[in-house]
Amino acid sequence: MFTYPKTFSHIGLSVPNLEQAVTFYTDVFGWYVIMEPSDVKNDDTPIGQMCRDVFGEDWETFRIAHLATGDKIGIELFEFPQNETPKNNFEYWKTGIFHFCIQDPDIEGLVEKIKQHGGKQRMPIREYYPGEKPYKMVYVEDPFGNIFEIYTHSYELTYSQGAY
Repeated sequence: MFTYPKTFSHIGLSVPNLEQAVTFYTDVFGWYVIMEPSDVKNDDTPIGQMCRDVFGEDWETFRIAHLATGDKIGIELFEFPQNETPKNNFEYWKTGIFHFCIQDPDIEGLVEKIKQHGGKQRMPIREYYPGEKPYKMVYVEDPFGNIFEIYTHSYELTYSQGAY
Protein backbone atom coordinates (compact mmCIF):
# COMPACT_ATOMS: atom_id res chain seq x y z
CA MET A 1 0.00 0.00 0.00
CA PHE A 2 1.34 3.41 -0.98
CA THR A 3 1.78 5.97 1.79
CA TYR A 4 1.02 9.48 0.60
CA PRO A 5 1.55 12.75 2.48
CA LYS A 6 -1.50 13.62 4.56
CA THR A 7 -2.75 17.18 4.83
CA PHE A 8 -3.09 19.22 8.00
CA SER A 9 -6.71 19.85 9.04
CA HIS A 10 -6.75 21.94 12.22
CA ILE A 11 -5.23 22.70 15.60
CA GLY A 12 -7.02 23.22 18.91
CA LEU A 13 -5.97 25.99 21.28
CA SER A 14 -7.14 26.44 24.84
CA VAL A 15 -7.75 30.07 25.84
CA PRO A 16 -9.14 31.75 28.97
CA ASN A 17 -11.49 34.09 27.05
CA LEU A 18 -13.08 32.91 23.82
CA GLU A 19 -14.31 36.29 22.58
CA GLN A 20 -10.92 37.94 23.13
CA ALA A 21 -9.18 35.08 21.32
CA VAL A 22 -11.57 35.28 18.35
CA THR A 23 -10.94 39.02 18.16
CA PHE A 24 -7.15 38.59 18.40
CA TYR A 25 -6.91 35.94 15.69
CA THR A 26 -9.35 37.64 13.31
CA ASP A 27 -7.91 41.16 13.77
CA VAL A 28 -4.22 40.20 13.75
CA PHE A 29 -4.11 37.33 11.24
CA GLY A 30 -7.27 37.92 9.24
CA TRP A 31 -8.49 34.40 10.00
CA TYR A 32 -12.24 34.15 9.62
CA VAL A 33 -14.95 32.70 11.82
CA ILE A 34 -16.62 29.60 10.42
CA MET A 35 -18.55 28.83 13.63
CA GLU A 36 -19.40 31.53 16.15
CA PRO A 37 -18.63 30.92 19.84
CA SER A 38 -21.04 28.36 21.25
CA ASP A 39 -21.59 26.23 24.32
CA VAL A 40 -21.03 22.48 24.44
CA LYS A 41 -22.64 20.52 27.27
CA ASN A 42 -21.95 17.05 28.64
CA ASP A 43 -25.27 15.61 27.46
CA ASP A 44 -26.57 12.97 25.06
CA THR A 45 -26.41 15.12 21.93
CA PRO A 46 -23.95 13.87 19.27
CA ILE A 47 -21.44 16.64 20.18
CA GLY A 48 -21.87 15.95 23.90
CA GLN A 49 -21.21 12.24 23.36
CA MET A 50 -18.21 12.91 21.11
CA CYS A 51 -16.64 15.28 23.65
CA ARG A 52 -17.27 12.77 26.46
CA ASP A 53 -15.27 10.27 24.39
CA VAL A 54 -12.43 12.80 24.18
CA PHE A 55 -12.52 14.47 27.63
CA GLY A 56 -14.02 11.69 29.76
CA GLU A 57 -16.99 12.07 32.11
CA ASP A 58 -15.60 14.76 34.43
CA TRP A 59 -16.74 17.96 32.69
CA GLU A 60 -19.99 19.89 32.49
CA THR A 61 -19.60 22.47 29.75
CA PHE A 62 -17.12 24.42 27.68
CA ARG A 63 -17.22 27.00 24.91
CA ILE A 64 -15.81 26.63 21.41
CA ALA A 65 -15.36 28.65 18.23
CA HIS A 66 -13.97 27.61 14.86
CA LEU A 67 -11.80 29.81 12.64
CA ALA A 68 -10.04 29.13 9.34
CA THR A 69 -6.78 30.40 7.89
CA GLY A 70 -6.22 31.65 4.36
CA ASP A 71 -5.03 28.19 3.34
CA LYS A 72 -8.11 26.49 4.85
CA ILE A 73 -6.51 25.18 8.05
CA GLY A 74 -8.92 25.10 10.97
CA ILE A 75 -8.28 26.78 14.31
CA GLU A 76 -10.44 25.44 17.15
CA LEU A 77 -10.54 27.76 20.15
CA PHE A 78 -11.64 26.18 23.44
CA GLU A 79 -12.60 28.01 26.64
CA PHE A 80 -12.89 25.66 29.61
CA PRO A 81 -14.36 26.92 32.91
CA GLN A 82 -11.41 25.45 34.85
CA ASN A 83 -8.83 27.04 32.52
CA GLU A 84 -5.37 27.27 34.11
CA THR A 85 -2.44 29.27 32.80
CA PRO A 86 0.77 27.25 33.26
CA LYS A 87 3.58 28.84 35.24
CA ASN A 88 5.96 28.00 32.38
CA ASN A 89 4.25 28.11 29.00
CA PHE A 90 7.37 27.02 27.11
CA GLU A 91 8.30 23.56 28.32
CA TYR A 92 9.80 22.62 24.96
CA TRP A 93 11.71 19.68 26.42
CA LYS A 94 8.50 17.83 27.32
CA THR A 95 6.78 15.52 24.89
CA GLY A 96 3.91 17.19 23.05
CA ILE A 97 3.26 20.22 20.91
CA PHE A 98 5.14 23.29 22.08
CA HIS A 99 4.46 25.60 19.14
CA PHE A 100 2.87 25.92 15.74
CA CYS A 101 4.02 28.10 12.85
CA ILE A 102 2.35 30.51 10.47
CA GLN A 103 3.78 32.21 7.41
CA ASP A 104 3.80 35.89 6.47
CA PRO A 105 6.35 37.68 4.27
CA ASP A 106 5.87 40.86 6.37
CA ILE A 107 7.29 39.34 9.54
CA GLU A 108 8.24 42.70 11.06
CA GLY A 109 4.77 44.16 10.50
CA LEU A 110 3.05 41.08 11.88
CA VAL A 111 5.21 41.05 15.02
CA GLU A 112 4.31 44.69 15.67
CA LYS A 113 0.61 43.94 15.18
CA ILE A 114 0.85 41.00 17.59
CA LYS A 115 2.45 43.24 20.23
CA GLN A 116 -0.13 46.00 19.65
CA HIS A 117 -2.89 43.46 20.32
CA GLY A 118 -1.43 42.17 23.60
CA GLY A 119 0.90 39.43 22.37
CA LYS A 120 4.65 39.15 22.93
CA GLN A 121 7.79 38.82 20.84
CA ARG A 122 9.93 36.12 22.48
CA MET A 123 13.16 36.66 20.51
CA PRO A 124 14.69 38.91 17.85
CA ILE A 125 13.75 38.18 14.25
CA ARG A 126 16.51 35.95 12.86
CA GLU A 127 17.66 35.12 9.33
CA TYR A 128 18.39 31.54 8.30
CA TYR A 129 20.90 32.56 5.63
CA PRO A 130 22.15 36.02 6.69
CA GLY A 131 23.12 38.12 3.69
CA GLU A 132 22.35 35.27 1.30
CA LYS A 133 18.58 34.56 1.34
CA PRO A 134 15.70 36.54 2.87
CA TYR A 135 14.33 33.65 5.01
CA LYS A 136 13.43 34.89 8.50
CA MET A 137 11.77 33.47 11.61
CA VAL A 138 10.69 34.55 15.08
CA TYR A 139 8.91 33.07 18.11
CA VAL A 140 5.96 35.02 19.52
CA GLU A 141 2.95 34.34 21.70
CA ASP A 142 -0.66 35.39 21.74
CA PRO A 143 -2.10 37.31 24.73
CA PHE A 144 -3.10 33.98 26.31
CA GLY A 145 0.36 32.37 26.33
CA ASN A 146 0.04 30.15 23.24
CA ILE A 147 3.46 30.12 21.59
CA PHE A 148 3.96 30.10 17.87
CA GLU A 149 6.55 30.82 15.26
CA ILE A 150 6.40 33.00 12.17
CA TYR A 151 8.26 32.19 8.95
CA THR A 152 8.62 34.53 5.99
CA HIS A 153 8.78 31.66 3.50
CA SER A 154 7.29 28.19 3.16
CA TYR A 155 8.59 25.37 5.30
CA GLU A 156 9.70 23.41 2.23
CA LEU A 157 11.56 26.35 0.72
CA THR A 158 13.25 27.24 4.01
CA TYR A 159 14.57 23.74 4.69
CA SER A 160 15.09 22.37 1.20
CA GLN A 161 18.67 23.66 1.17
CA GLY A 162 19.46 22.87 4.80
CA ALA A 163 19.05 25.82 7.11
CA TYR A 164 21.79 24.97 9.56
